[in-house]
Parts: sequence; C-alpha cells; structure tokens
Amino acid sequence: MARFNQIIVLSAIGLLTLAGCESGKEASTPQSSPSAVPAATAVNAATADKTEKAASQGNYAELSRVVSNTKAAVETGNFAKAKTEFSKFEDAWKKVEDGIKAKAPKSYDAVEEVAEKLTSELKKSQPSKDKVLAELQSLDKTINSIPKS
Repeated sequence: MARFNQIIVLSAIGLLTLAGCESGKEASTPQSSPSAVPAATAVNAATADKTEKAASQGNYAELSRVVSNTKAAVETGNFAKAKTEFSKFEDAWKKVEDGIKAKAPKSYDAVEEVAEKLTSELKKSQPSKDKVLAELQSLDKTINSIPKS
C-alpha cells in the first residue's frame, strides 16, 4: 500500500511538472525540493497504517455482529435465519484472517476450528441449540481476545 502511495505521489508531481512547461520553456513555478517527496510519502504511509487499523477494528466488530445476530436467531429457534446470518461470517473473516494469523496464530486456529464446527452443525436438519450456542460463545470469546492493534 505504501509503495502504491509513492507511485501516486510521484506520478502527480511528474504530471504537474509537465503541465507547467510550455513548448520546451522552463516552468515559471519553482520546483519542489527532493525532501518534499519523502515527507509526503511518510504522511501517506502513516495515514495508510491508521486506515488499515481502523478497517481491521471495524471488521472485528463485524465478526462480533455476525456472531451476535446468529446467536439471537438460535435463541429464538430460527435456525434458517441463523444459517443466513452465520453465512456472513466468512466474508468478514476474509478481511482480517491474514493479519490475525500473523499476530495471533492460536486465535486464528481457534476461530477456524469453531467456525467449521458451527457451519457443520447449522447444516444439519436438526441443529443442536445448546451446541450452537456454546460454539458461538466460544467464538465470540476468541474474537474478543484477539489483539486489536
């Protein structure tokens, strides 16, 4: 992401330089110093890190929301809705799983294992309410224990 931001900044500077030139004449606006580019890159990198962290935390909240919605459906005995709600888990998980695998491999493994058990149990014609609720509680506890930064 930082590399992409560098390319964008350098491309923009190049285009501005070209736009300022007329028929081979030197641009009347002063050139920026070479130190301006690294400063801009550092700002972009810091912004990208903050955006990445915010997105990651938002996705953790999304995971918890899916678990909560699934749990609410199970508690009322609506397993069709529970299946629909839990089907959203995989999309939310894909957004954060690589980061979690890198910084908390045990938590990653636990989430993968419980998600698989839940999916399997919810596919049954008569899912066990107690089993599903226990697995959802375990999943929620694991998600909440993962470091957010």
